[in-house]
Amino acid sequence: MKKLRVLASVMALSLSLTTLAACGNNTNNNSDTNSGNTNGGAKTEAKDTITALLPPVSPTYQENFEQMAKDFNALYPNLTLKIEPASWEDMTQKLDTQVNAGSPPDIAFIPSEGISKYVEQGMVMDIKDAATPEMIGDFEPAPLEYMKSGEGIYGFPAYMEAHALGGNKQFLEEAGIDYKNVQQNGWTYDQFREAIKKGVVKSGDKTSRYGFVFATAGVASKDYLSILVKNAGMPNAFTTDLKYAYTSKNFLEVLKSVRQLIDDGSMPKELSSVDAGKRWNMFLTGQTMITGKGLATFENSANKNNAKIDAKDGSAVEGSIKADYIVLPVPSFLGEKAVTTVAVDGYVTFRGKKEPTAEHKANVVKAAYFLASGKVAATTSNDLFVAHITKSGKEAAASMTVNRNPDNIAAVEALLKNASPARPDIPTDLGAKAIKLQDEVIVPKLQALLAGEITPEEMYEAVKKGAIDKFGKDGVVTE
Repeated sequence: MKKLRVLASVMALSLSLTTLAACGNNTNNNSDTNSGNTNGGAKTEAKDTITALLPPVSPTYQENFEQMAKDFNALYPNLTLKIEPASWEDMTQKLDTQVNAGSPPDIAFIPSEGISKYVEQGMVMDIKDAATPEMIGDFEPAPLEYMKSGEGIYGFPAYMEAHALGGNKQFLEEAGIDYKNVQQNGWTYDQFREAIKKGVVKSGDKTSRYGFVFATAGVASKDYLSILVKNAGMPNAFTTDLKYAYTSKNFLEVLKSVRQLIDDGSMPKELSSVDAGKRWNMFLTGQTMITGKGLATFENSANKNNAKIDAKDGSAVEGSIKADYIVLPVPSFLGEKAVTTVAVDGYVTFRGKKEPTAEHKANVVKAAYFLASGKVAATTSNDLFVAHITKSGKEAAASMTVNRNPDNIAAVEALLKNASPARPDIPTDLGAKAIKLQDEVIVPKLQALLAGEITPEEMYEAVKKGAIDKFGKDGVVTE
C-alpha cells in the first residue's frame, strides 16, 4: 500500500527472527484446495504451519493479528497461521535477512514492484498451478496483473491504491484553488507551481506554512521522483521496447522542477530530512497546504484526529488543527498525459532453498488468499479507504460503514482511470538492475539534489552514466 507502499506510521513491533522458520517439509496427500471462503472439512489433513511477515498495512491492521490467526485456524483446523509483525522501516531488512539465510517466511507483504528482485534470487514461489480458479476469479484483473512476472503468479494483491496528493480544504479555498475542478480535470506543472505559491504564509524570513511538502526521507525516499516522472511521459522505468527510460531529457526537466519548487520557497529547504511521520504532522498542524504522497487512508486519519480535537481528547496530535482532507492529482509535465502511480502491494509467496511439497504449497496459497480476500480484505480496505478488489471483499464490506467525502471518492475513481499499467513483460534481470540503480544512484543523488549539494544536470548525468553501465548504450533511451 508499499507500494499503499508508505502508509500510516505505527510503532515497530519486534520479535526474534527465529520464530519465523519456513515450514516446507510436511506431507499432506489429501490437502483441501478450496478457495478459502469454505472449509472442505470432510478429510483428515496433516498439520502444517504457514509463516507470514506483515507490516502495519493499515492503521489498525496489526491489532487484528490474533483474530486473523484464530479465524484462519477455524477455517482450516489442521493449519496454523504464524504471523510476525514488522514496521515499515525494518520490513525490507527483516525479509532480506531471512531470504539471504535461505529461510524466508511463506508469505510477506511487499510492494508488487519488488517481486522481480526475489524472482531473480529464486526465492519466490510461483502459485499459478496451486491457486484455484475460484481464487483467481475473485480478484479484479488489473491488480492481479501486478503480482505476475513473466508467466508466473507470485501471490495475491491486497489493494490497488492511487498515489496522489492531499490538500487542506480550508487552505485551498483561501488560496482560490478550484479543487473540485482539479480533482476531475487535473493540472499542469505550471498551474500547480503557481497554486502552491499562494499557499505559503511568511512573516519576514520565517515561513509558518508551505504550499507543498512531500516526504523524501527514510522509507519514502523513492516515492517523490517516481510519482512525478510517470506524469512526464515515463509511466515505467522501461519503454515498451525495454529500453531504460530515465535517460530521457524529460527526466532532466522533472529534476529541474524538483529543485525549482524549493527555490521558489513553496517547499522547505530541509525537504531531504522530511520523513513520512513529519510530513503528516506538518499537514495536521497546518504547516502545509498540500502534502504528498497522499493516500486515501489519510482522510480517515484526519477525520479521527478531528474527532479527537472536538472531544478535547489529549491523544490528538499536539498542536493540530481541524483539517478536511482533499484528494488531489499529481501535476502533469511537458504536455504529457497524466498517469496515476498505483500501489499494488500484496501477499507475496516465498520458498526456501528446498522445493516445497505440493501440500505445503497449497496451504500457503490458502493462507495468502485468506489474507487477501473476504473479511480480512474488507476490514483492511475500509480502514485504508481504498476500493475493494475482490468480490468476496465487497460482499463482506456490505454491512460495514465507512464515512468518506464523496468528492474524494470521485477523485480516486478519476485517478484510477489513468492508472499506470502492470508490466509483467519486463524481464526479471532488467527489473532487478533497475532497482539496484535506483538504490545505488537515484535515491542518494536525489537526496543531494534536494539538499542543494548538486544540480539537476549533475544528477541527470550520474543517472545516465549508471544506466549505460547497467544496460549498455543500446539499452537506454537516447534523444
